[in-house]
Amino acid sequence: MAENPFADGCAYIDGEYFPIAEARIPIIDTGFTRSDVTYDVVAVWNGKFFRLKDHLNRFERGWNRLRMNPELSIKEMREILFECVRRSALRNAFVEMIVSRGIDEDGSRDPRRFRNRFYAYAIPYVWIAKPEKQEVGIHLVVAQKTIRIPANAVDPTVKNFHWGDLVKGTYEAFDRGAYTVVLPDADGNITEGPGFNVFVYHQGRLRTPATGVLEGITRQTVLDLAEEQGIPVELDRFGADVLEEAKEVFISSTAGGVIPVTTVNNKSVGDGKPGKITALIRKRYWEAHDEDRWTFPVIYPKI
Repeated sequence: MAENPFADGCAYIDGEYFPIAEARIPIIDTGFTRSDVTYDVVAVWNGKFFRLKDHLNRFERGWNRLRMNPELSIKEMREILFECVRRSALRNAFVEMIVSRGIDEDGSRDPRRFRNRFYAYAIPYVWIAKPEKQEVGIHLVVAQKTIRIPANAVDPTVKNFHWGDLVKGTYEAFDRGAYTVVLPDADGNITEGPGFNVFVYHQGRLRTPATGVLEGITRQTVLDLAEEQGIPVELDRFGADVLEEAKEVFISSTAGGVIPVTTVNNKSVGDGKPGKITALIRKRYWEAHDEDRWTFPVIYPKI
């Protein structure tokens, strides 16, 4: 039996499907040259898309806010995502969809003249922190040398590739012996980290930043599950002191789910182990990936 050429991943570009290693975009695409782009990432777990409708809806809001028109319907995009996964045969996948401003072949700088482009790909599932790392928790620091790009400059609710601040903060985390970083805003309020939202369990409430952040689908799932479990939740503003005082801290992302934080700024969180609330939400999060209300199964080709 011939090997599947898409086993390492499958990409969709300009109406064609390519093995991930062969996928290419034009070097003058403004998604690459100017970061004039939005994207979204949805997970496939055990052969099922998780909250795909929510991801597609957020994606559509994003390109509309950027005044783009990908010339494909949501239904057509959905089928492309499914096809990327079907061809790869991946049961656990990281599936990304992208709309870029694209290219104007006449060299115009007028964004109204550009033909916007849609790209997509599916690759093996990506973890911010592997499961074995999550069992003991990660070390998070609050950046001291970098702030998050202000929301009135780049809208954080539209997923984007403006990661200069996040990458700078990541290097600061490494320099300070930490696993990853969360960035404050100009007023010292906690915002988000590289690809994740932050939660604290503090004074009997589960709290997460209300502004200056991506409204993550995993973040929303955590809020939904907490409400179901009767855990008080609050969207508000708080600084590094709350992170250091909290009984529990965790981060949330499509790339890894609910990830315990057991050290903040070189100080143990609680007793230095993943907390009970974190463990409960993390358990329910993965259970939810088999619940019909949030999942869409992939029909794989018969081998």
